[in-house]
Amino acid sequence: MIGKKIDEIKVGDFAEFAKTVSEADVYLYAGITGDLNPAHINEAYAAKTFFKTRIAHGMLTAGFISTILGTQLPGPGTIYMKQELQFLAPVRFGDTITARAEVIEVIQEKNRIRLRTTCTNQEQTVVLDGEAIVSPPKAPKK
Repeated sequence: MIGKKIDEIKVGDFAEFAKTVSEADVYLYAGITGDLNPAHINEAYAAKTFFKTRIAHGMLTAGFISTILGTQLPGPGTIYMKQELQFLAPVRFGDTITARAEVIEVIQEKNRIRLRTTCTNQEQTVVLDGEAIVSPPKAPKK
C-alpha cells in the first residue's frame, strides 16, 4: 500500500486521528525514550508542580501527528522532513486528543507538502500547534 502522490493532494485536504491518553501510554513512552521526568511518572512530585498532576510528554502528543502523516495524509511511503511545534496546554491522563493535519501548500516541483498540524483535547483546547513539511511517496517506477 502506498499513500497519496503529490498530484492527488490539494490545499485544504486534511486528516485526523484521535486517542485517549492512558497512564500506560505515558509509561511505555517514558520507557522507550528514557524520558523519566517525574512530571510524567511521579504523582507525588507532579502534585507540587504548576499542573498539580502528572502530564503526558509533549512529544508523545506530537507523535499523533506522525501517525496521520505516515498512515493517512499523505500516508504510507511519506518522508517526514520538518516539524515546528508549540506546546500550548498540558495533556493529562484520560484526555482524548484529536490530532489534525491540513495541507496549506503543495510544492509540486520539489515534491513537498506543507501542513498545519494541531492537537486539541476533548474540551476543544488546542494543546499543540505547528507546521510540518513532508515528501509524499512517488509513483513506483515501471
